Amino acid sequence: MTEKASRRGRTSAPRSGSVGEAGETRIEEPVVLKLAGLAAREVEGVEMRRSSAAPAIRSVLAGVAGGGGEAGEDLTRGVHAEVGEGEAAIDLTMAVEFGKSIPLVTDAVRRNVIGRVESLLGLRVARVGITVVDVLVGEGGAA
Repeated sequence: MTEKASRRGRTSAPRSGSVGEAGETRIEEPVVLKLAGLAAREVEGVEMRRSSAAPAIRSVLAGVAGGGGEAGEDLTRGVHAEVGEGEAAIDLTMAVEFGKSIPLVTDAVRRNVIGRVESLLGLRVARVGITVVDVLVGEGGAA
């Protein structure tokens, strides 16, 4: 959340936006979540993961209700974002394929997420925090 929003005592971050001569453009949090998730998945050897049981339960319920992306895939899995006035802070939870350098993979993910969010959404990315929770072995299986 931005310092300005914190000083106003908001409990949730204001949505990003820009105002031009013809009107206002707002980028809502779900757009940032989906784009950051897609950008992270573009890096070879990455699989997004949930960080707690509560989001996993929501995912199961969303899958039953017909939510998600291709073949029911949740494109926001493992992604958390706070969207403020013209900026975003993003946290990712993922597994990395065995044999790949975790520092190199996470650096590539961070660069890709920042590049995509800044160029496609026009938001400044304040930070991208990454938590690696597993190592993938074989056909997407966990260690």
